Amino acid sequence: MANLEILVSELPTLIQSLKLTIGDSNEIMEQIILINNAQEQLRNIQKLIAQELKFENINNSAIATLPRISTVASLFIPSVGLLDPAIAEKFGNSKTKISLTDLQSKIDAWIEWGYFLQAITTDILSDVQLVNQLNSDINHLSFRANFQVIAESLKINLYLENSQLLEHQIQNISNSQNELLQLQQKLNYIFNTIKTSRSLLNILLGVSAFCGKSGFVLEWLDDDHELIISSDGKFQEVTDILNDCDFFQEQIVALIIQGDTLREQAEQALKKIEQESSKEAIISQDVEIVPSSTQKIVRSALLIASSLLILGFGSWKIQEQSLSLTQEGSAIAPEVGAAIANFKSAQKLGMEAASLVQNPPHPLKVWQQAQNKWRQAINLLDSIPNETSVYDQANKKLAYYRINYKFISQRVLIEKKALANLESAQKLAIEANLFGQNSSHSLLIRQQAQDKWQQAINLLEAIPENTSVSIQAKETLTIYKTNYAAISQISR
Repeated sequence: MANLEILVSELPTLIQSLKLTIGDSNEIMEQIILINNAQEQLRNIQKLIAQELKFENINNSAIATLPRISTVASLFIPSVGLLDPAIAEKFGNSKTKISLTDLQSKIDAWIEWGYFLQAITTDILSDVQLVNQLNSDINHLSFRANFQVIAESLKINLYLENSQLLEHQIQNISNSQNELLQLQQKLNYIFNTIKTSRSLLNILLGVSAFCGKSGFVLEWLDDDHELIISSDGKFQEVTDILNDCDFFQEQIVALIIQGDTLREQAEQALKKIEQESSKEAIISQDVEIVPSSTQKIVRSALLIASSLLILGFGSWKIQEQSLSLTQEGSAIAPEVGAAIANFKSAQKLGMEAASLVQNPPHPLKVWQQAQNKWRQAINLLDSIPNETSVYDQANKKLAYYRINYKFISQRVLIEKKALANLESAQKLAIEANLFGQNSSHSLLIRQQAQDKWQQAINLLEAIPENTSVSIQAKETLTIYKTNYAAISQISR
């Protein structure tokens, strides 16, 4: 028994070895050696347990108990950082004692987990393309770190009075927005790969692209057979990365909008500086330097007189040419003027739309207002002819505005769905109250009330965190769960 207790005290260290770090493929085989050693020691413990149980059965005594693993691990867990609830099940529950029979079952599960990791390792190392992709991902920033770098690059103060610095900042903003578009494509790949793939290896590719240099560790399979991983000290189920993707999708579009606003301000400031420089140049050309000597004054007067004579003699010709230019201008100017006016109006609408959705959450009405402004701005930019001088600028903005419009439209749908869920849940709650007002009702009626409370709870739980009704939904959810628990108790 003493030997068994010593081995049991080493279980936290053994279980800690039962994980697989996915990153550099060259290190995977080294980890398998550790996993094999841990499994061997676990099998030794199994043998000692079997002997102890056999001895107890022979003596017709009660099944012996040992200090529960969590008691032993409680002295060890803090030093290795295994307090995260996501993998608590890997070490057992919080009871102080565990029977040898139960301990056997747990060790069986740990050994089986080790076999699972070995199988994954074999599959990974036999797929050259997968290995190459994993080795490539480990050389790039994690998605989160990459996003943070770009976000920091857009935290700038514009040099509104320096044209050279402004041009440099405009270029940097454009570069950041292009990087965000690339990041958005990568995010779509990660999301679709994890969500739609049936192969675990393909799912691991999506996770690898998300984690990058940080790598990730296969920690455990929970009771629902959800694969739990860790990366940068954060434990989560693989499917939780899909929620991270939704979060980053919103953040990326918000940054693109922020970049649009900054670029609009920078371009307007640059245009203002250019206009002021042009005015100063015209003024300097119009200023005459008056000669100090009388001789220079006379010469100037003669030149002016000669000019007047020439102007008088050729005035009819100049008038004819002016008329011709005016006629040509009248054919072009309205189209160009309309294009410039549409471009400016679209910019104004874009800035208004971007301003509306700052610091969410917002009510549905606000998202719809922003959606309408983006739609109007897109229509204006789309109407600008390609032969006009502002066409190239309009075309560039059109791409960003369409992305913004798509994002806002998604938010409108999310807000509509959240609001509909809240209203439907409230309606179900009213019906459930009517069914459950009298405890003397039949079991069938009480069960119907219970079902309606459950449906209402499901609707409220489906409302996303960042919607305008999420706070109200959380408060209501607490009440509905209490009511559900109460009627469940009556129905038993």
